[in-house]
Amino acid sequence: MNVFLVVLLVLAGVALLLMEMFFLPGFGIAGISGFGCLAAAIVWAWMQLGHLAGILTLLACLVLSGLAIWGFLRSKTLDKMALDSKIDSHVELANNKLKEKEEQNEQIVNDKMNK
Repeated sequence: MNVFLVVLLVLAGVALLLMEMFFLPGFGIAGISGFGCLAAAIVWAWMQLGHLAGILTLLACLVLSGLAIWGFLRSKTLDKMALDSKIDSHVELANNKLKEKEEQNEQIVNDKMNK
């Protein structure tokens, strides 16, 4: 039962961290809960199963977290979630419009003075 609890906490922690990193913005409840699950798994394994189990759990948490993040980044899931539209329009800057207006005004003034 102790080993099952440790494995369950590790899997829940990794899943919550992935959810926090890729689906939920910011550092919120899922991220804190994920780190809490991983820490609880390590502490529980260390106290209930011994030092070797605690060290192995710590290594398993690090390796599984790294592999899960690496695997998720390599998958095509992020490409499906990303916005992939191209915007072809452009915006005229306010400075350009002001310069054009000033040039038009100067032209009008010059035309009136020349008449």
